[in-house]
Amino acid sequence: MNLFDLTGKVAIITGSSRGIGRAIAERMADHGAKVVISSRKAGPCDEVAAEINAAHPGHAIAVPANISSKADLQRLVDETRKAFGKIDILVCNAASNPYYGPMAGIEDDQFRKILENNVIANHWMVQMVAPEMVARKDGAIIIVSSIGGLRGSPVIGAYNISKAADFQLARNLAVDLGPDNVRVNCIAPGLIKTDFAKALWDNPDTLKRATSGSPLRRIGEANEIAGAAVFLASAAGTFMTGQAIVIDGGATIT
Repeated sequence: MNLFDLTGKVAIITGSSRGIGRAIAERMADHGAKVVISSRKAGPCDEVAAEINAAHPGHAIAVPANISSKADLQRLVDETRKAFGKIDILVCNAASNPYYGPMAGIEDDQFRKILENNVIANHWMVQMVAPEMVARKDGAIIIVSSIGGLRGSPVIGAYNISKAADFQLARNLAVDLGPDNVRVNCIAPGLIKTDFAKALWDNPDTLKRATSGSPLRRIGEANEIAGAAVFLASAAGTFMTGQAIVIDGGATIT
């Protein structure tokens, strides 16, 4: 038995045109899954799907969607079912963070956008896909949170609040859906070299501060997160639910 085999599984990965989401989609396809690439812009989604299909013909489609739109997300789910017939795996990876600075300076609209996109949109997606998973008595839901949800910050406080809420969202959903063998877990990355986190690693001084106290003395790569997603979606992870896997180079232990 290959514990990490995803052959026959269908996965939606939001925010998968780049960064962590793209790496998760690519590695899931490598392990046999059909994957749905989704982010706001069609062009980047099409490019990623084409690259995956070049390596694994027929294993990827692109369905652009804005996570702030419930109608867009429903269309994402509907188009996935139309193309592949079902949804076995949901990875809620897309998120937004329009504000850097102390909490006292955040505008209401910015705070609201962070909470809506990073928490409520995840709730919407789960409610759209969970019924068929419950009916089949099988499903894996993965929410990409952050170690920010475990600590305070003078510059990304609102984002961290939303990521802490994602931990609790996963716990609650695990309780709700567990009796029907649907598992819900979080991955909590540390600082990863992606465009989304560029403001935190692009400046050498900021990077040094971020890594000096970390046992591995470096930031992570997107592929170092993707393996955990494959684990959680596969037979290897079938006894884990309601948990958060921290992948941060040891940053939170020091």
